[in-house]
Amino acid sequence: MRDRLAVTPVQYRRVAYIALASLTLIVMTGAAVRLTDSGLGCENWPKCGGTPLPPLSSHALIEFGNRAVSTIVGIITVVAAVLAFTRRPYRKDLAILALLLPLGVVAQAVLGGFTVLHHLAPGFVMAHFSLSLLILVAAFALAWRSTYEPGTRPRSSDQTVVWSVRGLFPLGALTIFAGTAATASGPHSGGFTGQVVHRLHFKGADTLEWTIHQHATIAALFGVAVIGVWFVARRRGASARELEPLTVLGVLLAAQGLVGSVQYELKLPSEMVWVHVSLATVTWLALLWVVASAGRLPPRAIEVPEGDRAAGARELELAGHME
Repeated sequence: MRDRLAVTPVQYRRVAYIALASLTLIVMTGAAVRLTDSGLGCENWPKCGGTPLPPLSSHALIEFGNRAVSTIVGIITVVAAVLAFTRRPYRKDLAILALLLPLGVVAQAVLGGFTVLHHLAPGFVMAHFSLSLLILVAAFALAWRSTYEPGTRPRSSDQTVVWSVRGLFPLGALTIFAGTAATASGPHSGGFTGQVVHRLHFKGADTLEWTIHQHATIAALFGVAVIGVWFVARRRGASARELEPLTVLGVLLAAQGLVGSVQYELKLPSEMVWVHVSLATVTWLALLWVVASAGRLPPRAIEVPEGDRAAGARELELAGHME
């Protein structure tokens, strides 16, 4: 069976990118479910109402459709995990990353079930989206690593650029987390008319304004940091190709800022919020690309004291005489 399912590195790379694309798609469809007020279209889980099939209502069909898409995505991740063990030559790093994908989808399904059972409580919704982005980290790593064979990518020798790029990652994660808090305190609860869905209210009636401004401030700092790292990398001799990931990330952040400003002025229409969430997902992938492209630093050379070097040389000389 393993021989029948054997795949080449090129074939497996395609599988890895298909898995990455499908996991990205499910984030966007999940956002669409909430922004069409269909988060409780099926008020229980795993069934939809009293039967496995949804009732004939738009909200139920949208929610059930997202569950169906999630099942297909789950199957794709299982295929990616199985083929990681039949890839020739076998690579343990790819197998471990591939196993994380179906495990992440299962965790998402369980967390999604709890989210429905707790009537879209803000904490569960924020955790649901955050887990999606963590799964994308594993999926991107799988696709990226499957693109290159071990040892084919040279390590970076510029510590300043590498650590500057790595510093963008926690700032980007914080920016997106602040965005989930703003959404969790906004008008798009995911429930339709008549359903009670709690929102974040730790600042009372000012919670939405407060979270939006905090998110905007952090996002602005993130944008400035990306521009700063871009100039640092360019000044230290980075080529246009090496600057490309940072350039793409900067453009996406500019687009995000524009969309965010427009949706705020328009009182958060659901269509604009969906575009904002989708762009956030793509921006997250771009950030992962930036970090991956920066590469890893070579291992530090261990300094040996002069006395130890002399002793080692004498031992080698004596060993040579004994032979």
